[in-house]
Amino acid sequence: MATSTETFENLSADIDIEALRAKYRHERDRRIRPEGLGQYRSAAGEFGYYAKDPYTPFTEREPRQDRVDALVIGAGFGGLLTAARLREAGLERIRLVDEAGDVGGTWYWNRYPGIHCDIEGSVYLPLLEELGRMPSMRYAPGEEIRQHAIAIAEHYGLYPDALFQTRVSQLEWLDAENEWQVETDRGDRIRAQYVVVSQGTLTQPKLPGIPGIETFRGHTFHTSRWDYAYTGGSADGGLAGLRDKRVAVVGTGATGVQVIPHVGQDAAHLYVFQRTPSAVDVRGNRPLDPQWVQGQEPGWQRRRMDNFLAAITGEPVEEDLIGDGWTSSSRLQRTYLSGVVDQSVSEAERELTDELLDAHKMNQIRARVDEVVADPQTAELLKPWYRYMCKRPCFSDYYLQTFNRPNVTLVDTADTGGITRMTETGVVVGETEYPVDCLIFATGFDVGMSGIVTGALPVLGRNGVNLLQTWRGGPQTLHGFYSPGFPNLFHLGSMQNANSVNFAHILGEQAEHIAAVVARAQEKGAVVEPSAQDAQQWVRTIAEVSADTTKFQSECTPGYYNGEGRTRKILTFSPGPVKFHDLLRRWRSEQIDDVLTPVKETR
Repeated sequence: MATSTETFENLSADIDIEALRAKYRHERDRRIRPEGLGQYRSAAGEFGYYAKDPYTPFTEREPRQDRVDALVIGAGFGGLLTAARLREAGLERIRLVDEAGDVGGTWYWNRYPGIHCDIEGSVYLPLLEELGRMPSMRYAPGEEIRQHAIAIAEHYGLYPDALFQTRVSQLEWLDAENEWQVETDRGDRIRAQYVVVSQGTLTQPKLPGIPGIETFRGHTFHTSRWDYAYTGGSADGGLAGLRDKRVAVVGTGATGVQVIPHVGQDAAHLYVFQRTPSAVDVRGNRPLDPQWVQGQEPGWQRRRMDNFLAAITGEPVEEDLIGDGWTSSSRLQRTYLSGVVDQSVSEAERELTDELLDAHKMNQIRARVDEVVADPQTAELLKPWYRYMCKRPCFSDYYLQTFNRPNVTLVDTADTGGITRMTETGVVVGETEYPVDCLIFATGFDVGMSGIVTGALPVLGRNGVNLLQTWRGGPQTLHGFYSPGFPNLFHLGSMQNANSVNFAHILGEQAEHIAAVVARAQEKGAVVEPSAQDAQQWVRTIAEVSADTTKFQSECTPGYYNGEGRTRKILTFSPGPVKFHDLLRRWRSEQIDDVLTPVKETR
C-alpha cells in the first residue's frame, strides 16, 4: 500500500500547482464584476416571464374561506413529500398552495428541450417503491419527473384541496385559536393548524442586466418559460420553428448545456454567448431495464439513496451502488457541498492533496474538450479554468459536439464583462454586433430566495411579531425547521441544516422529520415551538461546526455558488447530511417533547 508521501509525489509529478493557481486567478479576475449579484434583474416587470404561465390557462375562482389541518406552501418535491408524510401521519385536510398551474415545482416550470435530471433517477425520484414506479432512463427526462410529481399528488389524494395559480401573501398566528390565518393574492382567508413553507430555490428566473435589452425587437424568453409556440417541437427537440431563425442563447450552465445541442441542431444559426465555460464530463445516459426492480428486495430505494448520500459525502460504503460521475468525484465535492472534511491528516496536507486531485480531474475535463472539439480556438474557449466545485459540474454527450456544427458560433464575453449592450436587432459584445431574431436566456434562478427570506411573504407570530425582525441578526431556528415565537410553522430547505447534491433526498428526510413531530404533537394535543434557548444553542452549534469555505470560494470564478464573487460563510452542518440525519433520528427518540407545548400553556 502506498504511503501518504508516495501518494502525494504521484499526484504532484506532472502538476505545476503554482502555474495552475496563477492561471485560475487570471481567469477569475477576467470575469469578476464589481456589482456582483446586482448585474442581474428580475424576470418580472416589463418582461413578465415570472408572472406568465405558458403551460396552464389562468382560471378564475371564488375566494376560499375555510379551515385545513395543514397548509403547504409550494408543490414541488419538498411540499409533495411533506404533504404525503403528513397524510401518512393521519392528517385529513392537507392543502397545497402554489403559484404554478400544477404540482412539480422546478419541474413544472422547466420544460426546455433536452431537460433531464443529472442525478440518477433511482435515487432522485422520491417514493418509487410506494408508487410502484421506475424511471425509464438512468437520468430521467424532465417530463417524466413532472409526471412522477403528479402521480405522488394523485396517490396521496392531494388534488381536491390544492390551490394553484395562487400566492400566499401573509401568515398570521392567532394566539386565541392556536392556528394560522393564511391570506393569498386571490382573496383567500384560510385557517390552518400547521403551515409548512417549501418555496422552491429554483423557480424564480433571473435575467442579466444588459443595457438596451428593452429595445430589442426580436423574440425573447427564459428557458424556464420555454415558448414552444415560437420554436415548435417539444422537450425531445424538433424545433422546426427555428429553421429560418438566427438564435442567441445566453448562458452556458447546467441549463444551457442541455438546451444548446437542440437549438444548434435546428436553428439556421446559433450564437452561444459564454462568460464562463462549464466543466462538462461524460453523461452516458441509457434506458433502464423495467424488470430490474422486480429482483430487488423491499427497501431497495432507501438503500440506494443512503448509499449515494454516504458515497458523495465521504462516509464509508462497502460498495458504490450508483457508480457515476458524482460518486467518482466525491472527494472534490464533499467539503463544499456538505462541509465534510478528512480529519485523519493535517489541514495543510489535506488541502494540498485535494487541490492536486482536483487538478487531475480538471485536466481530464479540459483534455476531453480537445478530443471532441475540432477547432482549436473554440476548444480553448470551452476549457474551464477553475476548481471542480467552483461551478456545478455538468454532464453531456452532446454539448461539446455541438460546437463542431458549421451553424454554431461561440462568443466569449469574459473580457467585456458579459454582453456589452443590445440593439433593436442584435447583441453587441465589445464593438461587434451579432444580428439575431430570437434571444433565449439560460441564465438561471434566484437561488434560495424564498418569500420569507426576501420579505415578500410577511409572517406574524405570537403578539404580531414579524419573523424577519427576529431574524435581523440571522435566522433563529432549531435544526433549521422551526423558530421560537412562531408555533406550528415549519421551513424546508438548506437553512441551518445539511445539504447534498441530491436535494430531493434531503427534502425527503426533512418531510419525514416534520411529519414525525406533527404526529407527536397531535398525540399530545400540543403546539410545536422550540424554546429560545434551544434555538440559540443550535445557531451556536451551526456556527461552530460549519466548515469555512470562503477561501475556496474567493479563488473561484464568479457564479451563483459564491454569490458572483461576493463570498460569505455558508452555515451548514459540516459533519455532513448522514450524521445530521442520524442526529435528527436520535433527537426524535429522545428529545422530541422539548418542542411541544400543551395548547393551554404559552411559552
